Amino acid sequence: MSEQAKKEGKNKRIGLFGGTFNPIHLGHLRGAEEIRETFALQEVIFIPAAISPHKAAEEVIDAKHRLEMVRRATATNPYFSATEIELLRFGKSYSIDTLRYFREKYQDPLYFILGRDAFVEIETWREFESLFSLCHFVVMTSPGFQKNVLSSPLPEGLTSVFRYDPGVNAWIHQSGQTLIFKEITFLDISSTKIRELTERGASLRYLVPMEVETYVKQHGLYQKKQ
Repeated sequence: MSEQAKKEGKNKRIGLFGGTFNPIHLGHLRGAEEIRETFALQEVIFIPAAISPHKAAEEVIDAKHRLEMVRRATATNPYFSATEIELLRFGKSYSIDTLRYFREKYQDPLYFILGRDAFVEIETWREFESLFSLCHFVVMTSPGFQKNVLSSPLPEGLTSVFRYDPGVNAWIHQSGQTLIFKEITFLDISSTKIRELTERGASLRYLVPMEVETYVKQHGLYQKKQ
């Protein structure tokens, strides 16, 4: 890749938010907006997984539908965008491949955004030790998280490569990248609950953007299998 291409993201702080988004909901969007504002990100790129290595295949609808719902959900926020990068690869979607792609594309700070539930399983991710040298990590947590953690919030496999810096309230990786736990507004919304409500024919109003609810209905998604 040319130096000019690698400078594409010059002076930008970019958030990378991966997930199955099955479907995307207001909890995802509000969390991403709060992280964007806190860390002064110029862009947050939503990255739907094609085939998640951590989800049962029968629970996840076709990636093209999930990508389209993400696109519609983020269309009204000028700081949000969606990418099909993981849909263009064959096989399962691994974060290490995606982060290497964006690290090659951009020279500037990258912030990988994920939830606490995903972070606690990070030792099961492919090449998880290498992830933290590629970008900053921001783990979204519910209110009171810091008070509830009596010891290190890091999985055992990461304690030797991070040190805590109380001055910036962050964990510093041996590469210099940071790991930050950030409390966000807690919205008791889950994709699982939304799928259950859809199956029952219940309203999704105030749980997902109107554009997403309309898309779900138009395409008959998440209906109970006969």
